[in-house]
Amino acid sequence: MENKKPKAIAVVGPTASGKTSLSIQLAKRFNGEVISADSRQVYTGLDLGTGKVTVEEMDGVPHHLLDIMDPKGVYNAAEFELDATTAILDIHSRGRVPIIAGGTFFYLDMLRGKHQVASVPPDNNFRLTLASCTTPELFEKLKELDISRAETIDEHNRPRLIRALEIINTLGHVPKVEKNESPYDWLVIGVDIDKVRLHANIHTRLAERLSAGMIDEVCELHKNGLTYERMHELGLEYRYIAMYLEQKLKYEVMVKDLEIKIRQYAKRQMTWLRRDDEIEWFKPTKPEKIFTRVEKFLKQ
Repeated sequence: MENKKPKAIAVVGPTASGKTSLSIQLAKRFNGEVISADSRQVYTGLDLGTGKVTVEEMDGVPHHLLDIMDPKGVYNAAEFELDATTAILDIHSRGRVPIIAGGTFFYLDMLRGKHQVASVPPDNNFRLTLASCTTPELFEKLKELDISRAETIDEHNRPRLIRALEIINTLGHVPKVEKNESPYDWLVIGVDIDKVRLHANIHTRLAERLSAGMIDEVCELHKNGLTYERMHELGLEYRYIAMYLEQKLKYEVMVKDLEIKIRQYAKRQMTWLRRDDEIEWFKPTKPEKIFTRVEKFLKQ
């Protein structure tokens, strides 16, 4: 008989759709452990702003790739692929099921063999030619050269924009994505949440995080040496709270604009996910259907 590939489950969906709670439910029900596929939750101290799962919410389920990097440093996709692969092997070695959940879908696609990191070394001379460009100008350059990458990148993340332009400049063209066969048998579950409920979740979650001390978290990070410039690179919550603390935005404006941007981010996430015909979509209100599908998958 042909050897079966080891199983791996991924849970995807837009921000605030309930991926974290679903992954924990699946882990408890099917002897699993959760691997975070979130480019910000790897950093220590970035808790409320990233929606990082708490120890209480974990409910005894082991989690991997949380709090493994100082936010002053930069964690990249290649490091994630290596660390996540190591975690999967460890979980399988103990007879358990790896469940990957998180909002950085490029990371997950790499793990599934759908994307690869371009083997392009840093080009400091080229980076110097971009130094005088504003971040919006870098984004416009990328749109001209690779509109599909521009649709999924964080247009405010200067290092990622520079890296994308660097790869295109070095290779002389936009690299084609070649899918590699994954060593794992994947089930990818998509949380199919309707827009009204999603927007309500985003509104409620933002209010709860602010009430829980998200601004104090950013103040503490800055006190410990994290620059406002770096916060602008770390995503929406840290960017907008940094602008508020820098007195560039009033509190009410900051909250309103941040909620709008989170909604727009969720829309971009869905644009990325809808292109993937391997995702099996389920309504979050029908968890039993998800459990039945996972049980069938694990028995195959």
